[in-house]
Amino acid sequence: MSAAITIRPASPGDLDEAVAIDDDACALYEAAGLHVDLGPGHPFSRAERARWLRAASEGRAFLAVQPGGHAVGMLTLGFAGGLRYLDQLSVRMTAMRQGIGRRLLGRAIEWAAGEALWLTTYTHLPWNREFYERAGFAVVPESGCPEGIVEILEEQRRWLPAPGERIAMRRPKE
Repeated sequence: MSAAITIRPASPGDLDEAVAIDDDACALYEAAGLHVDLGPGHPFSRAERARWLRAASEGRAFLAVQPGGHAVGMLTLGFAGGLRYLDQLSVRMTAMRQGIGRRLLGRAIEWAAGEALWLTTYTHLPWNREFYERAGFAVVPESGCPEGIVEILEEQRRWLPAPGERIAMRRPKE
C-alpha cells in the first residue's frame, strides 16, 4: 500500500486536514489510556496549529496522500533553538502499519540532511520510542538536551497526559 502513497508538500490550506489526521491518530492514545482533552481553543492546541501553519507556509509540512487524493498521514518539521526538530508525524488509524509513517520519517531525515534531527515522544508506548529507535534515534536524557528541546519538553509536560513519560530523542547527523 505504501508504494501507492505519494508525499506532497502541505499548503496552509491543508491545516484542517492535518489536524484531522492527527486527531484520528490520537485515538490510539485514548485506547492506551492517555486521554488528551484539549480543544481547539486551548493554548497548547493554538500554539501547535500556529507551528504547523508556519511549517506549511515555509515548505516544512507534508501530507501522505492515497490515489484519489485522500490524505492519510502528515508531517511537520521545525526548529528548536536552531536545531532541526520533527514536530509531528501522524497517520490515520485505518492507514497504520502500511509503511506510511516510515516514509514520512524518511522525508524528515532527508530534510535534516547532514544535521542531527530531534524529536519528543512518549517512552512507554511501543509505537513511539521503538519506531524511532529503529530509524537510528536514541533517547537523550534531559540533562543532555539543548535549551530549545528542554523548553519543548516542559511545554508538553505542562499540558499533555503522562508528563513523566515524555522524552527527547536525537538522530545524529550522517
